[in-house]
Amino acid sequence: MGKRKNSRNRKKEHKESFITKVFNAIITLCLTAGMLWGLQAYSGAASLKFAQVSDVHFLEDGANTTFKMTGESPRLLEDAVSQINEQNDIDFVMFTGDLIDKSFEKELRAFLPYANKLNAPWYFTFGNHDRCVGGYLNTLVYLDMVRNANPNFKFKKSYYSFEPKKNYKVIVLDDIITDEITSNGYIDETQLKWLKKELDSSKKDTVLLFMHVPIVEPFASPNHKLRNAVVLKQLIESYDNPIGVFQGHYHAAKIVQHDNVLYVNSPALVSYPNAFRIVNVINYSDKTVFEFDWRETREKTIQKMAKILVFSGSIYAGEDKDQVGVYEVKKKK
Repeated sequence: MGKRKNSRNRKKEHKESFITKVFNAIITLCLTAGMLWGLQAYSGAASLKFAQVSDVHFLEDGANTTFKMTGESPRLLEDAVSQINEQNDIDFVMFTGDLIDKSFEKELRAFLPYANKLNAPWYFTFGNHDRCVGGYLNTLVYLDMVRNANPNFKFKKSYYSFEPKKNYKVIVLDDIITDEITSNGYIDETQLKWLKKELDSSKKDTVLLFMHVPIVEPFASPNHKLRNAVVLKQLIESYDNPIGVFQGHYHAAKIVQHDNVLYVNSPALVSYPNAFRIVNVINYSDKTVFEFDWRETREKTIQKMAKILVFSGSIYAGEDKDQVGVYEVKKKK
């Protein structure tokens, strides 16, 4: 009798042990699935890292002016290239206009070897100093020279787009007026229609827009503004996906967020604070994060001289939040 009772107890214990093991296995699977989802949503997010260098104003044998250290522009560019090359994870470099100070072929030809020392692919937007109005260095000549020197640059128009990584779209605009001598900018109807098509096809991507004349100014300047900024701003802000707009021209640092659009004005390399940006963009399932790293020139003597030349260094350097920081853009569902 006692043996049969012990046998029933052992069977009952074995059955309970089996059920416990199954239950534990189910719990483990659920926890693992949750962890994997969390890793995919957060830890395993796809990132993109680039450098934005603006307003180099390269002049091979120039002299400093009351505002720009053009006489030191080769040394400033060489230092920026060296600092960028010390980063081993830069996906690309974007020069946002005014690569050269005077629109002569010889200046662009002198600039190109410096840029070609970059370890990462480099691209550019046109600035108002880059082309002649009615002169030899026009759009076609400029693009041809860059294509011949830069194996990564394959574009035949002054505005173009590419996908550096999955779920990222880079759009480069040309907002420089080429039929009159002016520092104002403008986007014509043809380019606006092209931009809309690009944005329409990128609604699930994080979009990075690059241009010279800013949509959102760091400070008011009627002689430097984008004439149809309101139209362009309305178009961009009509989309729900994360969009970063990277600009130059004003030689000033400023970051402004309008809902899902981040407007980033960057400083000039040629004038105080003689700095550039390294930007890390991270795509999560529910948001995109922009991490800003501020890099000043290591040519400190030049920087000190540049600061003396400007009326107010704080206007151009901006506040801390305009230099470094983390900005989040929520993804709308």
